[in-house]
Amino acid sequence: MRQFNALSRRGLYRSRDGAILGVCRGIAEYFDFSIFWTRVIVVVLMLITSFVPVIGLYILAALLMKPEPVIPLQTEAEQEFYDSYANSKHGAAQRLKRRFDNLERRIRRMEDIVTGAEYNWEKRYNR
Repeated sequence: MRQFNALSRRGLYRSRDGAILGVCRGIAEYFDFSIFWTRVIVVVLMLITSFVPVIGLYILAALLMKPEPVIPLQTEAEQEFYDSYANSKHGAAQRLKRRFDNLERRIRRMEDIVTGAEYNWEKRYNR
């Protein structure tokens, strides 16, 4: 379990607790750096480069970085699902639909067996 927590820390996510889109906090947490100094560096870069390039990079980073998971991930399977969902929401929805379709098919087969005439006769015979 501890190995997975170290593994999940490697992901670069936008923080949900950040001031503006969570980019600075996400970068600070990823590199295990102070959020204060990360923000100071961003502000200094804005002053040096006349705001436009840094704001453009900041917005680009906000669009490219995945948001931090709301519920902490416990297993590698959860991490894999979250990454697939964050990268392709349509693909993740299709996988879930296939999984539930398979479950529905299995339940229908069980219902057919239990409600069938052969099951009723077999149940009476075994008594």
